[in-house]
Amino acid sequence: MSRSRTERLVNLVICLLSTRRFLTAAQIAATVPGYEHDSDDPREHEAFQRKFERDKAELRELGVPLEIGTASVFDAEPGYRIARRDYGLPEIPLAPDEAAAVGVAARLWRHAGMAAAASSGLAKLRAGGIEVDGEATLGVEPVVAVDPAFTPLANAARERRAVTFNYRVPEQDASATRHLQPWGVVCWRGRWYVVGNDTDRGATRCFRLSRITGAVRLVGPTDAYTPPADLNLISHVARWSGPHERTRSARVLARPGRAAGVRRWAEQVEATPDGDILTLRYAEPLGLAAWLVRYGPDVLVLEPEEVREAIVCRLRDMAGLAEKLGATELPAQLAGSDQDPAQTRSAQEIAA
Repeated sequence: MSRSRTERLVNLVICLLSTRRFLTAAQIAATVPGYEHDSDDPREHEAFQRKFERDKAELRELGVPLEIGTASVFDAEPGYRIARRDYGLPEIPLAPDEAAAVGVAARLWRHAGMAAAASSGLAKLRAGGIEVDGEATLGVEPVVAVDPAFTPLANAARERRAVTFNYRVPEQDASATRHLQPWGVVCWRGRWYVVGNDTDRGATRCFRLSRITGAVRLVGPTDAYTPPADLNLISHVARWSGPHERTRSARVLARPGRAAGVRRWAEQVEATPDGDILTLRYAEPLGLAAWLVRYGPDVLVLEPEEVREAIVCRLRDMAGLAEKLGATELPAQLAGSDQDPAQTRSAQEIAA
């Protein structure tokens, strides 16, 4: 449902709840924003009637008890209203700890840039006679900090609108421009992530909001895509974020005294005459390959095959780029992050 139609339906409900008498369609058109039209123009009046009929059907599908009647026997045109007795919330008893939890949640969303929604929710509960303790903390405080990218990404996900932003990862000094169709924003272990379809790579990706640099820019129309029906944002972020979610294992041979950065992440180290065999945990092969390729000939992936193939593909891409640019050697930061620049191998040699 579009935002304009949502606002119109909300205004219609408020209007019909605010009166005890039946309001005719003409009175509603003159009162509710979104129904403005020239009643003397047959085409505009017909368009209003079609819109009003669709909105009435939508309210009934949502369970809103819409009554039809007349204020007196002299009225020729029926009117509409919503009976408060049928629409009002039933009594909602909250235990003290439950009321305190609602207060903590409201304070959390206020910190996360959702002050309007939190205030509205509390107001509705209080209007229903529920005392909500907004100051109680149960000994805890909300620890989720808001990132500047939270609001634009959350709005883009709700409107199904693509975005573009600059993103920086720890393995690279410069940020890169990413294009994403966001499906949703979720908090995982105290950090905010956005999950969606990376249109540049044609695959699902998640990005930590704290690593987004600069402003998030909206591109394209609304309702431009449809997220997967069985989407689980938490499960996806859990598979992709941090060393604790790395469920796969790889074995890498490191030259003696080299690749200190890789050694720091090793779960096991096995000494051999050719070097040390390191056991590493990883989430997906492309990410591990992008990291290991920076160490050039100092590391050799023994298994699994998916990581070896990802390494080979990345090196071939680098070799092709170097050939296109007329270069014969890779920069030291690409061929090996902790090796001597004088020992940097050529792109073609490494790829071979």
